[in-house]
Amino acid sequence: MPKVLPFRAVRPSRDKVGLIASRSYDSYSKEEREARLRDNPFSFLHIVNPGYKFQKVISGKKRYKLVRNRYQEFKEDRIFIRDEKPCYYVYRIVSRDGFEFNGIIAAVSVEDYKNDLIKKHEDTIEFRETMFKDYLKTVGFNAEAVLLTYPENSKLKQIIDHCMSERAEYEFTTTYRDTHYLWCLDDEDLLKEIENIFVEMPSVYIADGHHRSSSSFLLSEELKSENKSHTGKEPYNYFMSYLIPETDLKIYEFNRLVRDLNDLSKEEFLIKLDEMYRITERGSEYYKPSKKHHFSMYLDGSFYSLYLRKHNYSIDNALNGLDAQILHTTILKPILGIEDARNDKRLSYSHGKKEMAHVKSLVDSGEFKVGFGLLPVTTSEMMQIADEGLIMPPKSTYIQPKLRSGVTIYEFKE
Repeated sequence: MPKVLPFRAVRPSRDKVGLIASRSYDSYSKEEREARLRDNPFSFLHIVNPGYKFQKVISGKKRYKLVRNRYQEFKEDRIFIRDEKPCYYVYRIVSRDGFEFNGIIAAVSVEDYKNDLIKKHEDTIEFRETMFKDYLKTVGFNAEAVLLTYPENSKLKQIIDHCMSERAEYEFTTTYRDTHYLWCLDDEDLLKEIENIFVEMPSVYIADGHHRSSSSFLLSEELKSENKSHTGKEPYNYFMSYLIPETDLKIYEFNRLVRDLNDLSKEEFLIKLDEMYRITERGSEYYKPSKKHHFSMYLDGSFYSLYLRKHNYSIDNALNGLDAQILHTTILKPILGIEDARNDKRLSYSHGKKEMAHVKSLVDSGEFKVGFGLLPVTTSEMMQIADEGLIMPPKSTYIQPKLRSGVTIYEFKE
């Protein structure tokens, strides 16, 4: 069953890990990036934004080559060091919100991805897959682990808990006040025991990182075709993942915002909604749905509750019972004319950590006409959809934890 193996990570020296670790590049504002690049010469942002050295924006394949150069410089300066032995890396995050995430960073098989032992619930976009595949091929490493989840396993929990009772190799707190810990496991008997525990699992599930997984698979296919001596043991046959039990996942919803009412007046829009929903206007009273198949709506200065008229809607599989799918099927597509939820620029998203207050502010600003609030997808819903081979609508889940880049690095090239 799933092949989950230890590997020799490239890691920062202990004294610099807190300086190196960074969030994903796109999560920073321009001002935040500039400050970190200016004030912290060890930030991983210097690697992924190599044009900063020349005070120039560099993109495409030229950027990929420079990323490779910056990475090699960090290794040459012993800022990054490769472990001598293959390890599993126990990783723990304690968030400022009080959530705890405990799991193992390891290498997982692209063949398992191909054969659906690593199950998917999200579609991918071809040009993004190809772009990231080309990036990986040039730079030769991956610094962002795919987040995978598995059913709670008492044996694995016992091993992780025992490991975490020892002194951590890394312990650092970010400016977001999240504390990160890492332990290295290299005992051969323990490595074999962990590997066998995963082998006994029927499958694992992608929680976050569908494009990274797909790109890694495409890269492996390309490198395999170019390698006449291919054995199946090459590093490109695997990709780096952070595996945590399903009980540790924290899933937030993505709320929806639409820029116009598709040439409908407010009254015409509400009448059309009434066909599928029982509508209650709540005025300025802040409203968030409390049950599945119920939605909140903010329109023209007022909150509304929308209760699905279930006798008008048929649920015959896990996908059709998903709130994001129901909203698209009953409102976004037939009433507001949004056919392609992935690419229609009239539709935007706000993840649930920002709450409906953020949706309200964007509608009040005039940028959007209406906003919809949803409940988060449950882990069991996500796994059932993956088991049935179905695909969620885009932006159905905002999942934590989010690992920092540059703490463990998986190399495809020696």
